[in-house]
Formats: sequence, C-alpha cells, structure tokens
Amino acid sequence: MMGRSYAQSRNYDYGRTAHNRVSRLSPWIRTRLLTESDVVAAALARHALSSAEKFVQEVCWRTYWKGWLQHRPSVWTAYLEQRDQDLDRLTADPSGAAAYEAAITGQTGIAVFDAWMAELLETGYLHNHARMWASSIWIYTLGLPWALGADHFLRHLIDGDAASNTLGWRWVAGLHTQGKTYAARASNIETYAGDRFSEECGPGWRSGLDRLATGITPVAGQANPPAGALPEVSSCPDGPVGLLLTEEDLHPMSLVPTGTQVTAIAGLCLAGARSPGGAGQPARTFAEGAVQSGLDTSASYWSAPATSLSAQPDPVAQLCTWARDHHLTDLVTAEPPIGWVRPHLEMLRIRLASQGGRLHYLRRDWDARFWPHARKGFFALKKQIPDVLATLGLGR
Repeated sequence: MMGRSYAQSRNYDYGRTAHNRVSRLSPWIRTRLLTESDVVAAALARHALSSAEKFVQEVCWRTYWKGWLQHRPSVWTAYLEQRDQDLDRLTADPSGAAAYEAAITGQTGIAVFDAWMAELLETGYLHNHARMWASSIWIYTLGLPWALGADHFLRHLIDGDAASNTLGWRWVAGLHTQGKTYAARASNIETYAGDRFSEECGPGWRSGLDRLATGITPVAGQANPPAGALPEVSSCPDGPVGLLLTEEDLHPMSLVPTGTQVTAIAGLCLAGARSPGGAGQPARTFAEGAVQSGLDTSASYWSAPATSLSAQPDPVAQLCTWARDHHLTDLVTAEPPIGWVRPHLEMLRIRLASQGGRLHYLRRDWDARFWPHARKGFFALKKQIPDVLATLGLGR
C-alpha cells in the first residue's frame, strides 16, 4: 500500500479490523523502529516517485510537523499551559466536566464519534480521517476545549507525538493556518466511513449527525510565532560512549557513526510523561515494547551490556547512576524533538555537566535536510521533496 492504490483509498475508514487501505506503519515510524529513509526507500524500490508521491508526502507530513515545532518550541509550551488551565477549569465546572467525561468515554449520542472514542481507548489507533472528524466534532459540535482533546488523543494514540498531535488539533481549530478550520460534514463521513458504520452500528449509525456544527469559526488562541533557529546539536565524540535510547528514536544503528565505541546502552521509556493523566494502556504497552526492542537490537549490534531503566521515581538520577556505574563521561542519544521527552534529557545534560559529563544530541540526515524547509507551510517543504530525497540517495 505505497503506490496509486494507496492514494486512491487512503481516505476511507473501513473500521478497526479493516485498516488495510493504509500502511499502519505510523507507530513504528514515530518511534523510528522503522526510519523514514527506509520506508521511503522501500516505496521507491517498488514504485516510481510519481506513483508513490502521496505515500511519500504523508511520511513527510510527520517530518514537517516536527520541523515546524522545532522552529517554534513556544507553541508546545503554550499548549501545555492551555491544557493545564482547561483541566483545572473542569474541577469548577460540573456541566463541563460531565460533557468532557461523555466525550472521552464515547457517550455523546453521536454514534460515529462514540465509536471512534471506543476504538481509540481499546486499540490506541484511529484512521487519520477519523482523527480529523473526531477533533472537529469535539471542538465545534461538543464545544469542548481543543487542548483537552489533544491531551486525550496524545494519552491514547500508540503513534502519538507532540508535533503531529498538537499541530493537527491546532489546524482543525483554525490556529495553525489562521482562519482555516476543518468541519466534519455528515455527507463526507457517509462517503468515506458509511460502509463501516452501517455494518458496525446498523441503521442507527447516523444518529446524532444532524447535530454536527455548521458555519464554524476559528477558535481564539495564540497566533503562530515567527520561526526561530533550529536547536544546535553536537557531533559524536571520540572514545568510548554510553548510548541512551528513548521512544523518540530506536534505530541508533543508522544514526551513530560507524566505528563508535559504544560500551553500554540504556533504554528509558517516558510514555507516562505525555500527560498529567499518564498514557493509556495500548500506548504505554507499545512504547515499552518498542524501547525494549530497540534496546535488545542495539545490545546485539554493539555487543554491549544493556540496561532498562524505570521512569519512576527519578529517571535523571537513574541515568546518572547508570553512567557512573559504567564509568561513562560521554553519553550520546538521538536529538529529542520538542515534546515530553526532551525536558528530561535537558535536565540530564545539566546534571551530567555538574559532574564533568556530557550528553551529546545526534541529528539524523533526514531531519537535517528537511527541517530547514519546515519554517512556513507544508507546500514549501513539499516542493523540496524530490531534491532532498536525491541528496539522501533516494528517488533518483
């Protein structure tokens, strides 16, 4: 599902047991158990770029969101502040709290929305089109704060990441592209998901669709700040290093320079830091399994001892102890994008520095080539795709 058939059928939501018209690779790409380069290379080994164009663009959308947020970290900070304020308001607003509870448990009476919420909780996955419909209904029909919807998705999606999730919700709300919103329409849902729901829910599947908001207006909120410079990263040091793996990037074999002397490896899963409410079971289970898989593969590749660390009660202290026990001065890790993992690694950098140690962030060539084109809208990056792929040895 990477060629023309993908482009023709990717917008159809066929249901939780039939998401076979899309690749479903996003959880593995998000954690980089599969890298973007490898996935695109596989597509282009089977199809011309013209045939695989839509699939490649969808891979690059995730890159665009990450790069855009790297240029504007304050947008993530503003989301966290808005989320916490909205959560606090629920305690003083019984009717709002009841509406929120009905939404997250799928008890709104809008049959399609309730089915999507049940699927999210049970599987940790939603078709991309369903995510757009559900977020639009959440904001405009149910009248709930967008940041609470973003938090709910982030807690439960097995492929959830800070950039794609936050900016996707901001886009639906009319905050990412000023004045441009996304409206869930009954006719659109019927076209692209009608077969699913007529089978799952029977004749009553249209229940509540007549409630969908019309004439929607953008949500008030923070305008986009100007793009800043990308964070600086370092090169891999000479001599022995310790390797730190997190759920942000679990394919160090294609990142750490050949010949690097990796003497010890640590894996740390911080899925619970996604939200004050932690992470849903499917999301947590996937993230923990992904980190363990990356840890096992890396240990075999470098023939180095591997340690799985706990996120509780103090992951930074555990990492410092691990580094000391293995007599490590230099640690390397994939550059953490803006999100919930990066603050922990920044604290680690500070604490290591106070003890004479260093934590080095390594940036992938894929990100280094694409992120400079993510300062504005997606089109600016999109038109660079053929040339960037060529510089990476892909596509031409």
